Amino acid sequence: MKSLLLIALACLVTVAWCRPGSTYTDKWDHINVDEILESQRLLKAYVDCLLDKGRCSPDGKALKDTLPDALEHECSKCTPKQKEGSDKVIRHLVNKRPELWKELASKYDPEGKYQEKYEDKIKNVKEN
Repeated sequence: MKSLLLIALACLVTVAWCRPGSTYTDKWDHINVDEILESQRLLKAYVDCLLDKGRCSPDGKALKDTLPDALEHECSKCTPKQKEGSDKVIRHLVNKRPELWKELASKYDPEGKYQEKYEDKIKNVKEN
């Protein structure tokens, strides 16, 4: 009976330890998104990374690795800071850099399913 209890406890600990986190890492939540959006050089570096046109910084690699899942699951694993940052980026690209928005959309949404899925959100950020 004692060994059965130990095995059950070991299984519970293993399941809890191996369970994926409910959010993406907050390791990069300190990044100043406004600084990146205001800098042609920094923004270009991130976009080039995402488009496989340039090298990726650790931050860019993390974004590139996470982006497909975040798009697919409506950023459900994003921290509040990441959601706020993504809203800023979308607003900036849609309104000030539509050519970059189009390039990114063609790579990450070639079938237009996310453009359709997030149509209301995109319309809401567009400045008239």
